[in-house]
Amino acid sequence: MLPLSNGRIWLYTGNTDMRKQFDGLAALVQGKLGMQAHCGDWFVFINKRRTQLKVLYYYQGGYCLWSKRLEKGTYANVSDGKEKTSLNSAQLQCLIDGIYWQKGKQNRRFN
Repeated sequence: MLPLSNGRIWLYTGNTDMRKQFDGLAALVQGKLGMQAHCGDWFVFINKRRTQLKVLYYYQGGYCLWSKRLEKGTYANVSDGKEKTSLNSAQLQCLIDGIYWQKGKQNRRFN
């Protein structure tokens, strides 16, 4: 991944339709989160089954979209009752790698 400049990382805790691409996810950021997608922050989206993840960020004049689909297991449920949760870069890396940093029940890990 590219280094995160001065932006923050936001996890959208609602379910996301993974058919959405650049414009659809940017509209979701503006509509549901009340933020601008081109501000330099990274926005992380996870689907309802928790098997797909997308990261949207704005870099050097254009949107970048990073995507990962799990063949086994699920991503961690990081919901804290809010529509968005702030993550640090270590938590994002843990989320992508399937490492659970929160207390509680763990989902099935993937290899």
